[in-house]
Amino acid sequence: MTEILDKAKLWLTDTFDKKTQEEVQQLIAGDPTQLTEHFYQDLEFGTGGMRGIMGAGTNRINKYTLGRATQGLCNYLIQTFPNKPLKAVIAFDCRHNSKEFAKIVADVFSANNIKVFLFEDLRPTPELSFAVRHLGCDAGIVLTASHNPPEYNGYKVYWNDGGQIVPPQDNEIIDEVNKLDFSQINFKANVNLIEVIGKEVDEAFINASVKNGTFNTKGKENLKIVFTSLHGTSITLIPEAFEKAGYTNVHFVEEQRVPNGDFPTVKSPNPEEPDALKMATDLAEKIQAAIVIGTDPDGDRLGIAVRNLEGKMTLLNGNQTMCLMTDFLIRKWKEAGKLNGNQFVGSTIVSTNLVNEIAASYGVETKVGLTGFKWIAKMVREAEGKQDFIGGGEESFGYMIGDFVRDKDAVTATLLACEIAANAKTNGSSMYQELLQIYADNHFYKEHLISIVKKGMDGADQIKQMMVDLRENPIMEIDGSKVNYLFDYQASTRKNLLTGKVEGIDIPKSNVLIYQTEDGTRVAARPSGTEPKIKFYFSVKAKLDAIENAKKVEAELDAKIQRIIAELKLS
Repeated sequence: MTEILDKAKLWLTDTFDKKTQEEVQQLIAGDPTQLTEHFYQDLEFGTGGMRGIMGAGTNRINKYTLGRATQGLCNYLIQTFPNKPLKAVIAFDCRHNSKEFAKIVADVFSANNIKVFLFEDLRPTPELSFAVRHLGCDAGIVLTASHNPPEYNGYKVYWNDGGQIVPPQDNEIIDEVNKLDFSQINFKANVNLIEVIGKEVDEAFINASVKNGTFNTKGKENLKIVFTSLHGTSITLIPEAFEKAGYTNVHFVEEQRVPNGDFPTVKSPNPEEPDALKMATDLAEKIQAAIVIGTDPDGDRLGIAVRNLEGKMTLLNGNQTMCLMTDFLIRKWKEAGKLNGNQFVGSTIVSTNLVNEIAASYGVETKVGLTGFKWIAKMVREAEGKQDFIGGGEESFGYMIGDFVRDKDAVTATLLACEIAANAKTNGSSMYQELLQIYADNHFYKEHLISIVKKGMDGADQIKQMMVDLRENPIMEIDGSKVNYLFDYQASTRKNLLTGKVEGIDIPKSNVLIYQTEDGTRVAARPSGTEPKIKFYFSVKAKLDAIENAKKVEAELDAKIQRIIAELKLS
């Protein structure tokens, strides 16, 4: 406790402003547990940036932790591109303090003689990715905590290709940040280097979204759509994007239309959660809409609900959405005569293998990377001039169409979802029937995700021990099927547990384990990089001989997943 108190007292010096000093003084005088939470560690500037609770202290998002991160990035840019006029672009979401934090970050860039393009108001994250390349910038920053609770904020760093930072830049930037003391941050803005941007970039981005996300589909005016921005940023662009794409029968959830960092109408502004889309699905039932779409606060992920065979609104999961989108996009490339064996789609190690089956059926390669769209962006960058990127996604409700944005993009994906729905309706089908047909043509895959939260200082240790146990004491059988492979992405190995043979994996290291059985079942374990939790991903599959048997097969797969969860003592 003495060490934490000494650390806190440093924040009472002249390096920090009066408001910060007062907050720290209150922490010192108050509950020791709270003081510890604010100072027991430095908020990690990780491989994608930072995310945390707002407040004073080294373990919080504030002017000084953000300033230090930005100063480190400035130092790195100046070293990496000597004698080059440097440029950065900054966007922010609807969260409390995001606008003020964005201005602080802009001040630090400009103080280091770096030209800054600062969005006039909140904008979706994919527009920031687009703007990096559109404006010829060397880096981009977005202030966002995605779908985290209201007390959180965050800071994501993008490189000059519009993708989030990856090796070697990420660790080199981290080293620069870690070298710095808070007293070394230059907050003295050069206002002449800060340019406020807005409408021109909006127009360019919307036009690119419409170009990449629509395919002259018929029957758009007949598709009744319900859309909610969940109090987030996508409302700044989606209405105009719908209009330009030709969708006129769009109904917005008005109670959730106004951006609000408190997210007053939902427990969590996460489109993965059925509760978050309840107001939208209720409206859809009232007006008999065909599709519901909701985006998260920073507008990069989307949740979709469509009508099942019984006509009830059903929330698709991220794997189902990415399969529908991948199949539709490849089909459109094929119809346009653009498939020549030189195309690929992107996926991740914890996403459904159904995407791989779909792509293979068209003769298209699937590149598989670590979790996170920065790895799909890296695939795109490395393939430029050699292969065409069609699209890519991951199970956590994100999708990316083409290479004009190098991150998950709920704006363009919203248009693509409507294209699939309108096309199906015109052909006497539905989006749900299209999904079942994909299952019938390949395999019926069912996925499930469990997140186990371990809060506090000892939470990280508990999660670490769970991973140690899974590595050192491998599971040999899952639901009666022998485990044939254990993929250890931290050791970069694939071990055949039946023969003992070990092979290398050519994917960057990450603390992820995947068990794969002889019947195609997969169980993955991955600690979260941004939250105190460990995630378990389950994937099972079976043959679907006829669409009318889908319910029966799905029930069998659901039961299988529940048996596995019980067997692994995770329930």
